[in-house]
Amino acid sequence: MAEIILNVEVRERTGTGGARETRRAGMVPGVLYGGDKDPVAIAVKANEFRKALYTGKLLGHLVTLKYGAETQPVIAKAVDMHPVTDEPTHFDLYRVDAHQTIKISVPVHFVNQDASPGLKRGGTLNIVRHEVELACPADQIPEELSFDLTGLDIGDTIRISAFDLPKGVQASVDRDFVVATIAGSSAQASEDAQAEEGAEQSES
Repeated sequence: MAEIILNVEVRERTGTGGARETRRAGMVPGVLYGGDKDPVAIAVKANEFRKALYTGKLLGHLVTLKYGAETQPVIAKAVDMHPVTDEPTHFDLYRVDAHQTIKISVPVHFVNQDASPGLKRGGTLNIVRHEVELACPADQIPEELSFDLTGLDIGDTIRISAFDLPKGVQASVDRDFVVATIAGSSAQASEDAQAEEGAEQSES
C-alpha cells in the first residue's frame, strides 16, 4: 500500500469566513490537533484531498502530513462531507508518534457465512458492533477485523476474545464484550421444537 502524503498549507484566516474563502480557492480547510502543540488551521488542495480520501486509506490510518520540508505522522479522525455534492468540506488531523499507542475504531467483517450451519438453517447474523475500538500502535492499525463463521450454529455468541488480533493490538476496553450472535428466527425455533418433540416421541 502506497503511503499517503498530504501536502498542507497553513491558513491565515480561521472561522466560517476563512473556511469559505479556502474552499473558493480550491482547497479543503482543516485543523491539526494533538500532541503538546496548539491547534493549527491548515488546508489541502481539493483534488489531492479527494484522491487520498477515495483510496479508502485516509480515515483511521497513519498518513504523513507535509509542510515544506517538515513532515509529521498524523491520523485523520474526521472528514465532513457536503450533504448535496458529497464533496469534502472540512477535516480534522491528529498529531501522533508513529509507534504511539492510540485508540481507534476498526470495521468488523464476517466471512464464510455459507459454512455456518446456523445461518444455513435460517438463522440470522445479529451484529452488535459493526466497529470495534482497538488500542494499537499508530503504525500497525489493522485494516479490519475478520471473523470466520465456519461451524457456528444458532445460539452461538461471538465475543472479542474469539478474534485473532494482531500482535500488540488489543481491545480498548478490558472486558470480553459481544460482537455478534447467531440468532434463530421464530419459525426456525418452532421447527427445532417440533424436531425435538418428534425425537422424544420416537425414543419413548
